[in-house]
Amino acid sequence: MDRCVVLVDAGYLLGAAASLLVGEPARSRVSVDHSVLISALRERAEAETGLPLLRIYWFDAAPDRRPLPEHRRLRVLPRVTVRLGALTRAEGRWVQKGVDAAMHAELTELARNHACADVVLVTGDGDLLPGVMSAKEHGVAVHLWALQAADGDFNQSEDLVGEADERRVLDREWIERWVRLRDLPTVFPAPGPRPAGIAELLAAPPAARRPAAGEPPPQPAAALKVVPTPKDLADRAPALQPAAAAAAAAPLGGPVLRWTSDRGWLDRHGGETPTAGDGLPTLAQLTSAEQRWADREEDITSIGGDPQEVGQVFARRWIDRIGPTQRLAVLWTDYPRIPHRLDGELLRYAARFGLLAHKDDQIDEHDRYAIRAGFWKELGARVPGGQAALADDRPGG
Repeated sequence: MDRCVVLVDAGYLLGAAASLLVGEPARSRVSVDHSVLISALRERAEAETGLPLLRIYWFDAAPDRRPLPEHRRLRVLPRVTVRLGALTRAEGRWVQKGVDAAMHAELTELARNHACADVVLVTGDGDLLPGVMSAKEHGVAVHLWALQAADGDFNQSEDLVGEADERRVLDREWIERWVRLRDLPTVFPAPGPRPAGIAELLAAPPAARRPAAGEPPPQPAAALKVVPTPKDLADRAPALQPAAAAAAAAPLGGPVLRWTSDRGWLDRHGGETPTAGDGLPTLAQLTSAEQRWADREEDITSIGGDPQEVGQVFARRWIDRIGPTQRLAVLWTDYPRIPHRLDGELLRYAARFGLLAHKDDQIDEHDRYAIRAGFWKELGARVPGGQAALADDRPGG
């Protein structure tokens, strides 16, 4: 059959691209325009083989073989078939299982059934060598493509290179057509004196700003040098209460300031002071069934999964549906803390984009800060004075 087929080892393709552009094979460091990538693969395969494309097979891995958003976007593109192996945890790192075997089986089956005359392999794994030999015995021409390696490194099996009929190297210019570096936001302000405005708001205890009748003024807290973490806030919790309440809680070690976890949110208990934004509705409460369907469609087709982008998308939807922007202004009294119910919903939404893969069922700490930074960035663009406040809170602002 005078057609060509492209088999792509996604781990090799994206890992090699990241190594070349970033210096490390971390796929999370690059963002891929999959539609451009697929078009580039098809264009080059048809040009080099002189045959029309039958199909592009995309081989990748995912936890429990459940497709991630990028896989769902890929499999709806024309002439693309996605095959998934398992992504498992072994010795503290993620390992692909079944991807090589799936590529070998597909290559052998295509050749045995004479489904194509030429096969383009984008891989570097020597485990595919028996499949290449079998395909050649059935009269299939094998084209092996490599990505330009960083610093002159060799990123393909020499045996695989020696067995291929044709070999091409995809250079940096070709790679940069469909990949770009992800912007990693600076979430932690640099240590040092902080400007007036947000710094004063973070440093001053809420009780000092809203003292109860007859309550003695609390002692001023030391100014924080960075955006407070949950631990920072928990350490400050006893200073935020009246002396009598603090004394009553002393046998239990003081009240615990609960923060949203990556697996949901935790209810507050008696000694904890509600924040100004706790009364605001969650996105789920504001979303109709029709909107929920449209949101999922957008997640699959348009959202790349960058942590800060995820936070901005969530915030945009929530802001658009909550109504008058005056209701949002109350959140700034609690910046940078997001109300705990809304924060839990935000992190659960982020988990849909594969961000749980960083650690065992937990979102990486840096990604959590980036997600929340994206939320505040979108909110700051909608609330009067919000952008100026965020600018003041940046390092050197």
